[in-house]
Amino acid sequence: MSPSPRYGMTVPLPGPLHSHADKLRQLADIGYTDVWSAEADGADGFTPLALAAAWEPRLRLGTAIIPAFTRSPACFAQCVASMADAAPGRFAIGIGASSNVIVERWNGLAFEEPYKKVRDVVRFLRDVLGGEKVTRQYDTFEVQGFRLGVRPEQSPPILVAALREGMLKLAGREADGAIINWLAPTDVGRVAGIVHEAAGGAEREIVARIFVCPSENTDIVRAGARFAIAAYMNVPVYAAFHEWLGRGDVFRPMWDAWAAGDRKAAMAAIPDGVVDELVVHGSPEQCRARIDEYFANGVTTSALAVLPLDPDLDPWQAIVGLAPAG
Repeated sequence: MSPSPRYGMTVPLPGPLHSHADKLRQLADIGYTDVWSAEADGADGFTPLALAAAWEPRLRLGTAIIPAFTRSPACFAQCVASMADAAPGRFAIGIGASSNVIVERWNGLAFEEPYKKVRDVVRFLRDVLGGEKVTRQYDTFEVQGFRLGVRPEQSPPILVAALREGMLKLAGREADGAIINWLAPTDVGRVAGIVHEAAGGAEREIVARIFVCPSENTDIVRAGARFAIAAYMNVPVYAAFHEWLGRGDVFRPMWDAWAAGDRKAAMAAIPDGVVDELVVHGSPEQCRARIDEYFANGVTTSALAVLPLDPDLDPWQAIVGLAPAG
């Protein structure tokens, strides 16, 4: 029997962090089950969840994602153990390679062997959250004699952000599931199938980060979505992902124009059909129906990210309108 779908929203919510208590309670009231943080150039991935842990005990908490590169192993383990201790049984740690932009350009670290780095962080967390004193040479780092001083009552599920086959298989084989991103509902079956096959029949969670703009100002939304799509799809890991999914011919004119330095032509080269595949938009009812297609194709948990592409859109009302009880 398939688990009931979980409906998640990305945090932070609109407004400063200190103002979120009532909004988090309302999320739970209107049917959201989860909140998921990210970590790029805004709030860190743990603080919004720590506040949610204290303010709204009905919500499950997750990261989608924390980069494997940007914390040392012991520091990473301390953050994970602290959140798991603060919200026993309600926290899931999502780990990913992130990208060369975030790791190298913004954090000054070498973006080397991302698959091995994510795998090693997963293995280290398994080791250290089990309570043992870790002395081990992993492929990408070494730990000598570290034991966590915080022992959470329950070890959190570990999820791996995955695009292509290597990470998807890692998510199924060594983690508790996968976090998927920037894909259409019709792509879910392919990626989820790889995870489940690698798991050998064990249950695995499939979390989808879904970009949504509940607005019927179609031309305005598509224009803004093209900007977001171009920004992501020219990052090498996402370009390779969509090449693998079969969108290479569709994206080729955009990639060529971007490489030539013509950003305007690059965005104009993205067809409406691709925009509509990758960004959910329309009325709230249309958006909820589209989100349901992700669940129907194998997603178990949504992590909605509202894109403010329409300047007339009220972000909080958009969140309310997208609620499963809406």
